Amino acid sequence: MIKFFKKYHKWLGVIVTIVLILFSISGIVLNHRDAFSDIDVNRNILPNDFKYKNWNNAAVKSTEKINNDSIIIYGNIGIWLTDSTFNKFKDFNAGFPEGIDNKKICKIKLTSDKHLFAGTFLGLYEYNFSNSKWTKVELPTKEQRITDITEAEGKLLIMSRSHIIKTSDYLKFNVKELPKPEDYDNKIGLFKTLWVIHSGEIYGEIGRYFVDFIALVIIFLSVTGIILFINSYRIKNRQKKKVVVSNIKKTNRWNLKWHNKIGWITSILLLITTITGMFLRPPLLIPIANSKIGKIPYTELASPNPWFDKLRRVLYDEENKRYIVATLDGFYYSDDNFNSNLKKFKFQPPASVMGVTVIKKLKKNTYLIGSFMGAFIWHSNTGEIIDYITKKPYIKPKKAGSPIGKYKITGMAKDFTKGDVFFDYDIGAFSINKNKFSEMPIQIEKQALSLWNLALEFHTGRIYGSLIGDFYILVVPLAGLMMIFIVISGFVVWFKRHRK
Repeated sequence: MIKFFKKYHKWLGVIVTIVLILFSISGIVLNHRDAFSDIDVNRNILPNDFKYKNWNNAAVKSTEKINNDSIIIYGNIGIWLTDSTFNKFKDFNAGFPEGIDNKKICKIKLTSDKHLFAGTFLGLYEYNFSNSKWTKVELPTKEQRITDITEAEGKLLIMSRSHIIKTSDYLKFNVKELPKPEDYDNKIGLFKTLWVIHSGEIYGEIGRYFVDFIALVIIFLSVTGIILFINSYRIKNRQKKKVVVSNIKKTNRWNLKWHNKIGWITSILLLITTITGMFLRPPLLIPIANSKIGKIPYTELASPNPWFDKLRRVLYDEENKRYIVATLDGFYYSDDNFNSNLKKFKFQPPASVMGVTVIKKLKKNTYLIGSFMGAFIWHSNTGEIIDYITKKPYIKPKKAGSPIGKYKITGMAKDFTKGDVFFDYDIGAFSINKNKFSEMPIQIEKQALSLWNLALEFHTGRIYGSLIGDFYILVVPLAGLMMIFIVISGFVVWFKRHRK
């Protein structure tokens, strides 16, 4: 058994080493978005899948009309000013820090008193029309990521992933923790739990740095393992030639000592990091996507805020005098200005676990909902749901399936003169009326990719899609299984042969 473990510990380690190192480096970048937000990567050096074509790759979230012939189009491309025909585009990003990650826009809102706000991944900005620049607005919360902005009864409402921030007067903010939902059970999604364990967020900033340390351990074990592998062949070849190998053996002893020592000491942590990561991507994500468990005490998850990291979109329905809130737990509403427990809609529309990207009122009690599940017309009172693209009734699957539908809706342009235009992550702009949307201008097409996003592609395995197609979905689970075997087999070999 020891020979078996030793042999395959070595060979599986060699096979998966590069992937593990890339997982580790990318994980460190993902854990510190602010620190790397000003670093970009030229798309021309990346596979074609990462180049913009026809407004794909989440280029556009939405549009905001400034006047009859001035429209803002925004999203991962930043902010661009265009006209009602979407033929001319002008850069509208002056004032943002360097780096495309600082210009990723979740929502643009022009208020009734003509103030223009932009909610980004890294903060709230207001446009100064006098000097034509965006300036950052300091929010009274530690959390700066904005998910939505709306206006109701003359008051601005800003949504982060955990709070509602309302204005009493111009830029005078009141942070509000939303009341718990009527069906609140003080549980949290298993997916979210595994996510924060994997990233270290479960123990805040200290936890992040601890997981960074685990990533460095994986890099160290990978490098020392490769050195041991290469040196074993160097020693054999030199011995055949009767060449002195004492220096190589000395290097090997040092590498073996610390490879074993650090490996067995951190083995449990390596297994936890690996297993939690495996369940954050399909196919293992599918069976846990809708599962909920109790909050782990004395961690970030034990927040008394029932909406911790769950808020995604908000819409004020003027006709019904109610707020509609899209969360990771479903769709809720408040008809008393968030003064009592939020009520959950009896009939829920389909929405991806990755969040709602489009929410728009069509008529009374009828809304358009878009996400990576597709685009649907939702009749909230009757429960009738129509696929907006195929015009066929939506039939809910009996068993939990993929959190991704045929159309991965990332946004919608609602101000195009020829009708609404959807943006799909893969195919880009399309219209159900077959109206052709404007060509993507060269200056937008050449926008760089943020280092953080490139790291995400490596960490999720999507970067390998250009080489192996849809089989890239197996990279994470297969690498995870190999890592589990490597850790366990390495511990067994150390325990039996090297412990004493």
